[in-house]
Amino acid sequence: MAGGVNRKISAASARAHTRRAKQNSSFQLPPGIFTKALVALFIGFSAWTYQAIQPPPSKIIGSPDGPPVTAPFIKLSDGRRLAYKEHGVPKENAKHKIVFVHGFDSCRHDAVVAETLSPETVEDLGIYIVSFDRPGYGESDPNPKRTVKGMASDIEELADQLGLGHRFYVIGFSMGGQVLWSCLKYIPHRLAGAAILAPVVNYWWAGFPANLSTEAYSQQLQQDQWALRVSHYTPWLTYFWNTQKWFPASSVVAHSRDILSDQDKELMAKLEKRGTYVIEFETLRMWAEVLFGYPYR
Repeated sequence: MAGGVNRKISAASARAHTRRAKQNSSFQLPPGIFTKALVALFIGFSAWTYQAIQPPPSKIIGSPDGPPVTAPFIKLSDGRRLAYKEHGVPKENAKHKIVFVHGFDSCRHDAVVAETLSPETVEDLGIYIVSFDRPGYGESDPNPKRTVKGMASDIEELADQLGLGHRFYVIGFSMGGQVLWSCLKYIPHRLAGAAILAPVVNYWWAGFPANLSTEAYSQQLQQDQWALRVSHYTPWLTYFWNTQKWFPASSVVAHSRDILSDQDKELMAKLEKRGTYVIEFETLRMWAEVLFGYPYR
């Protein structure tokens, strides 16, 4: 046969051959690349989440990048600084020596009892009051190893170094009330008396009547109800929740006046003249721990 074999190719065969050629030449991802991408994305998101929920490092008072030291202070046994402020008659002449514990978003200047008692009453009763910046507030160093017992020990050391005697009184205001429970538990032999003023409560305490706690809880702002839920159920998210910008955080942390009466708003305007002070970011986590079961470390 003079020529090659003459083969006829149908149109359908030609199209099928063309499709196979295109499929063979198309780009294909390496096997498992999609799974690896998801893992990398998850790791990146987890790292961002971890950074978002961590408070920034504390600025130590008196350090080059920290606030200056302006208040008298004692050095505790572990080396931390505890700043304080004295009120009333000299302690050498005092008949009643009181350690005042301030609340959340406050400091040693907010000694409510010292500010509301008349000078005549203070003098007649011989009252001496010392208020102090709780660890991480004002000019007191933070205590990264804080425990319930540790706060009571700080107060005991403060009283000893200031020479308040074997027994003294303690008063806790608002969040400072939880510190008094520590004192009653760990240093009752040092207390002449204890008083709690307007203490913060835990709405999940089993000892509360359910109808009472539910009614009190529902009277709060919605943003505070959510802040308490986050603190109760996911305390490790407390710092993030109170610093994020997507949803309203705690009205106290946000310095909102919506929860105040007109009379309270007038008083707050007077307090603003005192100026600003330092509150360590770690106290936002402590806020949750105090309200919903302060951890024993």
